[in-house]
Amino acid sequence: MGGGRLVDENMIVLRKRIHETKVIERNYEPPADWMEWEKRYYTSYDSIICDVLGVLQSQLMNTRPSLALGMLALVTLSVPTSAAFMFFHFMEMAKGVVASGIHMM
Repeated sequence: MGGGRLVDENMIVLRKRIHETKVIERNYEPPADWMEWEKRYYTSYDSIICDVLGVLQSQLMNTRPSLALGMLALVTLSVPTSAAFMFFHFMEMAKGVVASGIHMM
């Protein structure tokens, strides 16, 4: 009964190993125009991402589906709302700049 869960938990490890194998086969070097810290983290970046996603995946698998869907809905609604809020504030600032420019002429 628990065998399927073990496979699900190990999928991120499998993806990580496949990606590491592809990177080794390509022998890919970071581009010369990258910053030094980017070059330093380039080799471990994939591992860090896989570890973070593995933790997220295991946490979501241990969470009630309604809670996970609620969190997804919250993020899905909050990002466009925040973007719209910032857009309207930018428009108000632009109106203020244009209005002050007209009064100075």
